[in-house]
Amino acid sequence: MEEPKIEVNLESKQPIYKQIVNSIQQHIETGELKEGDYIPSLNDLSADLGISKETVKKAYSILRKNAFIESSQGKGYFVSMNRNSKIRILLLFDKLSTYKQVIFNAFVTGLEDSSEITIRLHNQDIDVFESFIENGLDKYDHYVITSHFPLIPKIQARALLALGKIPNRKLLILDHNVKDLPGNFCAVYQDPEKDVYNGLLQGLHRLREFDKLNIMSSPGSLYSKFLIKGIDKFCVEHNINYEIHYIIKKEKIKKREVYLILNGQLDIELINLIKVAKLKNYIIGTDIGIISYNESPINEIILNGLTVLSTDFEQMGRIAAKMILKKTIKKVQCKFNLIRRSTF
Repeated sequence: MEEPKIEVNLESKQPIYKQIVNSIQQHIETGELKEGDYIPSLNDLSADLGISKETVKKAYSILRKNAFIESSQGKGYFVSMNRNSKIRILLLFDKLSTYKQVIFNAFVTGLEDSSEITIRLHNQDIDVFESFIENGLDKYDHYVITSHFPLIPKIQARALLALGKIPNRKLLILDHNVKDLPGNFCAVYQDPEKDVYNGLLQGLHRLREFDKLNIMSSPGSLYSKFLIKGIDKFCVEHNINYEIHYIIKKEKIKKREVYLILNGQLDIELINLIKVAKLKNYIIGTDIGIISYNESPINEIILNGLTVLSTDFEQMGRIAAKMILKKTIKKVQCKFNLIRRSTF
């Protein structure tokens, strides 16, 4: 059988040593190179590729450090016989939240103890994000990332540049479809504009029993403009009376109206709304309707069950794990549903 060819592109902006590392790793991960198989010597590979011996030596040093290859006096370099069989994953979340915990739990369960996961939080700070990516290159088998950042062109461009440093076959984007990132990589995502439209459509019959839909949003929310766009389209097409509020006042809380809280996971908007409803002796679910956004385990308990519009985050975690285990590369949009409970 012909030996797998180690290839580099001398015109690429990616350093040659990193291309060698990625090429050999890929051959090992796909089984083209197996435990004990020999790889070219420093002299042979430098001659074959027309590059310096020091460049090859640097690549091999990284591969040895990460337990992909070993060397033996008089025998040369070969695929490690003692490689850790666990899949090494860098899980880079933007921040912790109840729904991220749901994703994580489903992801870990789906991997069935086959992985070692390193978790980092970039907190939507592009400098921190770039640092984590740069320091983590060549150290993991997969990079699972929530790439949420302010929608500022310069910051988005920097995020794309950082993500582009990760080999496509190793990259899995969670929760957000990065449409401007080229290449064939994995993604398991939600689409705020389309999702909120389809979710409201599931509750159209019930909405028609009320006089008005009030949307309570925060202008600082990353994707609020996409959500608002989807809600606007839904209400116009289905003749639903609606109003958007960025600050909710007591006098705005009225009977026979529904309140959709886009930022609501027991946040201040939801708490204040409940307080006002109690002061006015409104029965939640009868006099007024409340819908929150994004599912959380506690939503089943509060107010005898809080109605939510939400992506299926358990499904998101399960699909991500399955992609890694099956080594499939595709982009999947998760299910999104109106989960009806007593508040609506």
